[in-house]
Amino acid sequence: MKVIDHIKNAKDTLVSFEILPPLKGKGIEALYDHLDPLMGFKPAFINVTYHRSEHIFKRNPDGSFKKVEVRKRPGTESICAAIMNKYNVDTVPHLICGGFSINETEDALINLNYLGIDNVLVLRGDAAKSETAFIPQPDGHKYANELLKQVVGLNNGIYLEEDLKSSRKTDFCIGVAGYPEKHFEAPNMETDLNYLKEKVAAGADYIVTQMFFDNAKYYAFVAACRNAGITVPIIPGLKPVYSIKQLNILPKTFHIDLPTDLSKEMMKCKTNEDVEKVGEEWLLMQSKDLKKNGVPVLHYYTLGRPQIVANVVKEVF
Repeated sequence: MKVIDHIKNAKDTLVSFEILPPLKGKGIEALYDHLDPLMGFKPAFINVTYHRSEHIFKRNPDGSFKKVEVRKRPGTESICAAIMNKYNVDTVPHLICGGFSINETEDALINLNYLGIDNVLVLRGDAAKSETAFIPQPDGHKYANELLKQVVGLNNGIYLEEDLKSSRKTDFCIGVAGYPEKHFEAPNMETDLNYLKEKVAAGADYIVTQMFFDNAKYYAFVAACRNAGITVPIIPGLKPVYSIKQLNILPKTFHIDLPTDLSKEMMKCKTNEDVEKVGEEWLLMQSKDLKKNGVPVLHYYTLGRPQIVANVVKEVF
């Protein structure tokens, strides 16, 4: 079922989770161990992230170096299929611009369609670790809006090979990202909202937000979207803090603020175990407030901490 249909059919706030594919060389059992504590909450859907390839340099026998492309977490398509098969739950694979040509993107969408996966989350993706700014793949998309239009094209039966006979339409439900604290590359929030409005006008069915730790910022973002004429569902993305390092890593990596009350409590902690307790309490407070205010879905970035998320969801639903 499509994400948008889950939302339309729901009588109350839904729950969903986001996971990372296993690292290359690891089995899928670790992923099942990660998901097992969460499946009792009957998630409406599970997002599976995709991380672009990276470049590393390997030494040749003559002492010179060669540039090698590696994907550390392959298998998003097959992992989505495995999750659907094991748990009978809908999945949402992430599609990114970086590292893919438009032909590779079309092939990925065809494969997803064959697997019966009818949801995708369309993202530009981050710059490669070796790059200071995002550089698109040759013959790839530069912006998420371009990628979105390719998905919409397939939904209308438009393939890259224009002379295909009796081509079948796909039927993907398309999600896009929203930034309650503004995308760090946008000059201001108004410009960022205009880009988001363009994506919705191009065919996005819903928005899922980047993590935030101050619900007031989510509510202000939703209000700004509505004032701009954006009417699609806006799903809040939530993540627990669980280590002292995140005081610096989260603001630096994701360009978000940690509320003063949260950072003060984290700084009082002597161990990461203490931070986990603070993070769980904060996430619970956020979740209860958002549910009380009727958000369509509580979407949890579980990324390595399923038990914290399970403890919270148990208290909310």
